[in-house]
Amino acid sequence: MKSSNVWNHFKTITEHKLLVMEGCFKVGLFKQGLLHDLSKYSPEEFWTGVRFYQGNRSPNAAEREAYGFSKAWFHHKGRNKHHFEYWIDFSIDKSKGLVGHKMPINYVAEMMMDRIAACKVYKGKDYTDSSPLEYYHREKKFIVIHPETRKLLEKLLVMLSKKGEKRTFAFIRKLLKQGDY
Repeated sequence: MKSSNVWNHFKTITEHKLLVMEGCFKVGLFKQGLLHDLSKYSPEEFWTGVRFYQGNRSPNAAEREAYGFSKAWFHHKGRNKHHFEYWIDFSIDKSKGLVGHKMPINYVAEMMMDRIAACKVYKGKDYTDSSPLEYYHREKKFIVIHPETRKLLEKLLVMLSKKGEKRTFAFIRKLLKQGDY
């Protein structure tokens, strides 16, 4: 384990956290902005991040490639409600198996800020407002997410791509005031 990875991983997750906090504050999610991703600083997640640090993508992807799963990701998604994976559970109709359940609007908003921040951190100067949508298109056929949550996420990502942060964040603030979608 390289000692430079400790500092570099710390800087990466802190930059990400600060960007999410900034976005959350802009839409009125002050508490969520402050508390976002604190589990990344826990030993279970932090040291995996150091060990698999690459700087251009999530260390959890590298851990998954090495072991076939990511223990750090299991830890993270189970503690952070802004991930759609947190909301996967058995359907009441057992024949449907595992399904995505509808996410509350405040967590969809935080998920949006999380996606924007991750793309800004990993793409750097190559980031555009279309980057989060492009990333979503690469993963969308593999994700288990509630249909209404998927529809809203896609709407927000397209809006960001076409109209920018200012208009998208204003729309998110409006949804948060309504309390649902």
